[in-house]
Amino acid sequence: MSDGWVIRNLRAIKGRAYPRIIGAKREPSWLFFEIVLPLFTVAAYAYVYQFMDARDELIGYVVLGGAMTAFWLNVLWAMAAQFYWEKEIGNLQLYMIAPISRMSILAGMALGGMFSTTVNAASTLAIGALIFNVAFHISNPFMLIAIFLATMVALYGMGMMFASLYMLFGREAHHLSNLMTDPVYLASGFFFPVKYLGAWAAAGASFIPITLGLDALRQMFFTGAAEDAFLSIEVELLILLGLCVVFLILAHYSLRYMEYLGKATGRLTLRWQ
Repeated sequence: MSDGWVIRNLRAIKGRAYPRIIGAKREPSWLFFEIVLPLFTVAAYAYVYQFMDARDELIGYVVLGGAMTAFWLNVLWAMAAQFYWEKEIGNLQLYMIAPISRMSILAGMALGGMFSTTVNAASTLAIGALIFNVAFHISNPFMLIAIFLATMVALYGMGMMFASLYMLFGREAHHLSNLMTDPVYLASGFFFPVKYLGAWAAAGASFIPITLGLDALRQMFFTGAAEDAFLSIEVELLILLGLCVVFLILAHYSLRYMEYLGKATGRLTLRWQ
């Protein structure tokens, strides 16, 4: 592996991250909708919990879950379906012949999307906390950062894997993203503790990294969250680190298969009837 190859891939990462970071400034209206619209869903669940005279922690869970939906939507629409959209506008051919790793292209998309989405999610979290008077108690900020980073790496690694798999479904990529949006809200416990789905259902949902990430973040943010936790913070962090490795390896091999398929059959750039 030469230094030139490494530099080319680093430039590819920078080149794909740049438009996603700068693009938001060119269309300020997007910031408004991406910050404000999730608050409507948060408000709906929060008011239901208030009507039920539920514990304050549950309202905090909803606010945190509403902020984290931004990451799941970004993975589905700006990562998993990205190569399909690039194919539609004619950029995929350029990616396939470029002397770089396809993972560097997706890594740049992930870094750029993660930055802008983190800004939006933090804004939603702050506004939701002010509206519903949610109090956060962070006892270990280093563990909090570790959990968040592990969740993001595993989640975007899964997005990289989906990016190549979606290519095999063609136009169905759009429908797959729609299909996976709301069911994951339920299975991953975005608006309630996933523990109450039952042990087997929660264990199955744990293959989606944001499930354990949310469960661990709630334990870090709220003092009374331990009784609602599915697993301990340490165990969830170890599983998330394992998912990071698994999804990055799967992404590597699925992208290699996509590249092979494109070179061998032309199916990625031409439609055969």
